[in-house]
Amino acid sequence: MSQTAKHAMTTGLDRKEAEIYARLDAKHLPRHIAIIMDGNGRWAKTRHLPRIAGHRSGVEAVRSTVETAARIDIPSLTLYAFSVENWKRRPKTETSFLMRLLVKYLEMEVETLNKNNIRLQYIGRVWELPDDVQKKMKWAEDATSHNSGMVLTLALNYGARSELADAFRSIVQQASKNGGLAHLLEKDAMDEETISKHLYTSHLPDPDLVIRTSGEMRLSNFLLWQVAYSEIYVTETLWPDFRGRHLLEAIADYQKRERRYGGIGKA
Repeated sequence: MSQTAKHAMTTGLDRKEAEIYARLDAKHLPRHIAIIMDGNGRWAKTRHLPRIAGHRSGVEAVRSTVETAARIDIPSLTLYAFSVENWKRRPKTETSFLMRLLVKYLEMEVETLNKNNIRLQYIGRVWELPDDVQKKMKWAEDATSHNSGMVLTLALNYGARSELADAFRSIVQQASKNGGLAHLLEKDAMDEETISKHLYTSHLPDPDLVIRTSGEMRLSNFLLWQVAYSEIYVTETLWPDFRGRHLLEAIADYQKRERRYGGIGKA
């Protein structure tokens, strides 16, 4: 049996994915991959379809990417699903559709998440989402809470600046119960570690790799604190066309890079 076939049998990847995976260093995979899922609207436009058709097709991209990441034992995957700005700048008909699509996705995918030992959670101002959506989110989170494999985080009603504002508000509130803000500053306790502990992602490692689809060269207010030293990979592939093999190609590119963290590269 070829090495590629062995990888396919071991991980459940299809042949194309297995071929790419066979070239990876399985001991040095990213611990945390974060993806900016972009291009649904352009995908639909090129096909003369309404924008919602792009969002609907993007669900299959989510399924393929999530399953592939879990099968190769990526510990954490975060998907930028819905931003704070989406509420303000998208038509109500589109945001309402996205909320219904989220509920449908959760109803359909919990069984698959459990099958792949994936634990689901969320970051963002989720308390501002419609009550029925929050209820379905809680149901899906509870239904996968026993799983011990990959942590899948959906960023919903998320914005990095909002996250930082919420973190600082939390720090001030905590300080008010423990000697006040002046006491906190006197202790020189307002450091990077303190801020990180109050972020939505305090339980996750910072992303090693950020992937952006659709070719756009920007972070779009996504995990701005956490991606300070992340490697960034941009693909022209629009999100509805993104699949597990594209994820593996991004990891292959990541493994070619030398991460310096502000230091000096190898001679």
